[in-house]
Amino acid sequence: MEKLRPLVSVLIPVRNSELTLAAALQSVRLQDYEGPVEVIVADGESLASPSAIVQREYPSARVISNPDRITPAGLNRALRASKGSVIVRCDAHTRLPPSYLRRVVETLARTGAANVGGRQCPIGVSIFERAVALAMISPLGSGNARYRIGGREGPTDTVYLGAFRRAALEAVGGYDTGQIRNQDYELNWRLRQQGETVWFDPELKAEYRPRGNLWELARQYFDYGRWKRVMLAKHPASVRLRQLMPPLLVLGLVASVGVGLAGFPRWALSVPLTYALALIGSALDVSWRRRTAIALLLPLIFAIMHLSWGLGFLLSLRPRDRMT
Repeated sequence: MEKLRPLVSVLIPVRNSELTLAAALQSVRLQDYEGPVEVIVADGESLASPSAIVQREYPSARVISNPDRITPAGLNRALRASKGSVIVRCDAHTRLPPSYLRRVVETLARTGAANVGGRQCPIGVSIFERAVALAMISPLGSGNARYRIGGREGPTDTVYLGAFRRAALEAVGGYDTGQIRNQDYELNWRLRQQGETVWFDPELKAEYRPRGNLWELARQYFDYGRWKRVMLAKHPASVRLRQLMPPLLVLGLVASVGVGLAGFPRWALSVPLTYALALIGSALDVSWRRRTAIALLLPLIFAIMHLSWGLGFLLSLRPRDRMT
């Protein structure tokens, strides 16, 4: 029975995520997987202890301390405390569908992959969150990332969250604690460099609640860009064109200001005007296809995502200064 239904360890790193942790734990408790499951919550010194929420929603789960207060360190601590042969990451902002654990175990066995995962399905509650969700699943907001916009099943560069064969995860040393953000992509790159397969299964879909205001969204995407550059400094061969577009956009907008100050106002307008038309066109297209006026907020959302990511990339810590 162990071979057919292995012990699954669900790792949940948390820090000040009390508003969403309950829903994440509920989604794990409602899984239809018939094998054994353990849940380990790594608390990064939250302002309010998650213990009460864990006791209410998943009493058998264990809460361990993560004094480093960063996600990859919390995941590594939870990994060391776990016993399962299948390791499933579940973030506090995520809700897993009832068939998720059963599906990942089946897909790992069927494909022999080191890591399997699927789509991130953003579900907003407020008007702002719903607009961000629309942006995250549109090509202008996510490039060609399969875990955002979907696609065929098969090997890929990265997936949302991930479910791992424990042996493969331990063989590469777990998560890089010097990678505060973008640790999933970095880990999947190392797995693939070792000859392992990262497998995209479009039937694996996990709900994600986007950030709730402009400041939180800007800070999130600034960090994405910042730590993507750190990751590329360590693994330059992993670069993808979509990752270079936001910093190139920022440089183009800055250059347009310089051209304008040099006395060429018509040329100076070319980059910002083209960008503005692309934002408006995409927003109108999404609004028409989705039949929602919320999409009219997309020009603002797209701009915050692109410019924050690009600035974070350009203003990133130098590799020798990065956190470890």
